[in-house]
Amino acid sequence: MIVRSATTEDLPSILGIYNEAVLNTTATAETNIEPLAVREGWFEHRRKLGLPVFVAEEDGRVVGWSSLSPYSSRTGYRFTAEDSIYVASDCRGRGIGKALLAALVSAARECGLHSLVAKIDGENAASIYLHEQVGFVRAGFLKEAIFKFDRWLNVVYMQLML
Repeated sequence: MIVRSATTEDLPSILGIYNEAVLNTTATAETNIEPLAVREGWFEHRRKLGLPVFVAEEDGRVVGWSSLSPYSSRTGYRFTAEDSIYVASDCRGRGIGKALLAALVSAARECGLHSLVAKIDGENAASIYLHEQVGFVRAGFLKEAIFKFDRWLNVVYMQLML
C-alpha cells in the first residue's frame, strides 16, 4: 500500500468510498449521496486553500482517502483544520486509516496549522481509537447532535495540538 496525494483521476474512487459510507455508516453525518460534480468542487476548493487530500492505493486500486477541511470560515480559526478519513468497506481494520491520518498530521504541520479537530460519532470506537493512536485527545462532547438511520447520535470532539 502507498499513500500519495490525490489527483482528479482519483475522484470517482474517492466518491465511491464516500457514498458507501453515507449509505451504510455513521462516519459522516451526511444522509444523501453526492454526485461527482460536488466532489470535483470539493477537491478544487481544497486545492485552492492548499489543504491536502491523500489516497491509499493497493495494486492500482484506491482503498481509502483522507483530507483536511477548514474548521470554520471565520478567519480566527484559520490555523485549525478538521480531518476526514474514509476506507473502502472491504479494507477496514488493516491500518489504512492510520497511514492516511499520519499523512494528514505531517501535512498539517507542513502547512503551518496549529491544531486538528475530529468530529466522531460517539459509538465509533474504531475511529476514536485511531485518533488516540496518533495523539488526539478528547476535547468535547455533544449529546444527540446527529440524526441518522432513525436514531440520535452523540458527537465526540477530538483535538491534536501540532
